[in-house]
Formats: sequence, C-alpha cells, structure tokens
Amino acid sequence: MLTYRHKKAAQSTVKLTDCSTDEQFIDLWLGGKTGNTIAAYRQDIAQFKTFVENRPLTHLTIDDVAGFASALEQQGYAPSSIHRRLYAVKSLLSFGQACGYLMDNVGGLIELAPEPKKLSERILTEEEVLLLIHSEPNPRYKLMLRFLYSTGCRLSEMCNLKWKDLKKRIPGGQVDILGKGSKLRHILISEQLWKDLQSTRKKAGSTMPAFPTKSGRHYAPSNVVRIVRAAALRAGLEQKVSPHWLRHAHASHSLDRGAPLHLVQATLGHSSISTTERYLHARPDDSSSRYLPKT
Repeated sequence: MLTYRHKKAAQSTVKLTDCSTDEQFIDLWLGGKTGNTIAAYRQDIAQFKTFVENRPLTHLTIDDVAGFASALEQQGYAPSSIHRRLYAVKSLLSFGQACGYLMDNVGGLIELAPEPKKLSERILTEEEVLLLIHSEPNPRYKLMLRFLYSTGCRLSEMCNLKWKDLKKRIPGGQVDILGKGSKLRHILISEQLWKDLQSTRKKAGSTMPAFPTKSGRHYAPSNVVRIVRAAALRAGLEQKVSPHWLRHAHASHSLDRGAPLHLVQATLGHSSISTTERYLHARPDDSSSRYLPKT
C-alpha cells in the first residue's frame, strides 16, 4: 500500500490510495497546513481549476500553468497576488509528483518572479503608531491596537485568545500564543497593559475570549481589519493600514531600540531560512515587548 507522510503533519500518515478524485487529493495536500493557509490555498486552487475548465490534474500541461499566470496578469492582479496563486498551484503539482499521484510536475518549469519587497512601505514610525492608537475613541478597540503593537502577534492569534492564555507576572503579565505550525511562544506584557486588560475581564471564565465582542464572541479578523483602517484614517494616515502593520512596527521599533535580533524573532514566531527560529522560554527573563514605548 502506497502511503505518503506529510512533512507538516508528521504525527499522521495519509494514504494516497484513499484519493480517487482530485478533490480528495487536494485535501491530502492541504493536510497539516494552518486554517488561514488552507482557506487561501483552497480558493487559489479553485480559481486555477476554473481556468482549466475543471480538467483532471493528470491531464494538465505546462501551457495551462503558464496560461493561468498570463490570465492573472491580464486581469490586473497585483504581483504579490499572482505570486501567491502560482505558488499554490506549483506546490500542489510538485506534491502530486513527489507522492506518485502525478507522473510529471507540469508546473516545475514555471519560475516565480521574486515576490515584491515592499516591507519598508508598511512600517509606520513610532509617532504614527502612537497617533493611530490614541486617536481611537473606543476603549475596547484601543486596547486591541495596543495589544497588537505591544506583542507583535498576528491578527488571528489575538482574535483566538482566551483568558487562560494570559498569566500574571511580577510586574505585568504574560501571554501564551499558539502560532503557526502549532508552535507555542510566550510574550511579556507591560504592567499598564496587563492592568488595562484585566479591567475588562469582569466575570469572564478562563475559556472566554480575551477580546470579546459585545455579544461575548471572538472577533472576526475582518472586523478588526475595519477597526484598524478606520483608526488609521482618523489619525490622518494616507496608507491602507492593516493590523499586520502593527506587527511590522513592533519588529522594526524594538530593533531600533536595541532589542537583540534573536529575541525579536522568537517573540514574533519568525522562522529562519533553514530552521524554525527558537522560541522564548516558558518563563522568559526578557521580551522584545519591553523595548517599546509606553502606549
């Protein structure tokens, strides 16, 4: 029996013989990826399948992949969007050949253009971040902005937080975040931010959302995106600011203020080119969050 162990799901062995359709094989390929990645890749592959008129993966040619790339360009997609969609298609086809589902990898000869490097354009100054935060009149929204900047966490990570993920420290507190690849990292929280967070808890139990909506549910990431964009407009920022910009700002500002590179990487859960970056100890003595200005 032919099986294939997914490199991102080392705890489970998937059976290629269970895949009698492309849809089942796509599910196999997506196994082990994170929720947001699964949703994005599934949408990208669905778009590709529509372009090739839903022909089986075994019947595709290099011209189909090249044609898809050209069609995206003609439709006015941004280079970064084209890059992501082609990366998903190439990854699926490469996986298909590697485990024997496909005889050939027809996407192997399609080279991806270098992903545009626009990070510098998405880094706000310290003054801009503080203006964005303090221009927000809603206390609940302002607390979320402060948390995103102070911890450098991803939007989805903040939205999924429960009170049990927050722990008291002297001084301040600590947040335990389960990030990409089910990697746990621990980030220190300033004394003031900790007090402000605790003041909103009231009688919420340990399994309740740390940042609840008025109905007591977790915020949808799309709602927080709108909150951040509204705050940016209110602050007079012309850029189309997203929550991830606060993560970029955390990294940039803490490094500018002398935080060690490895500490910033661990705090944010970044990976190096060759290996997964180290994470902070469960009881850290330091965190890049301590190098930021008070919010």
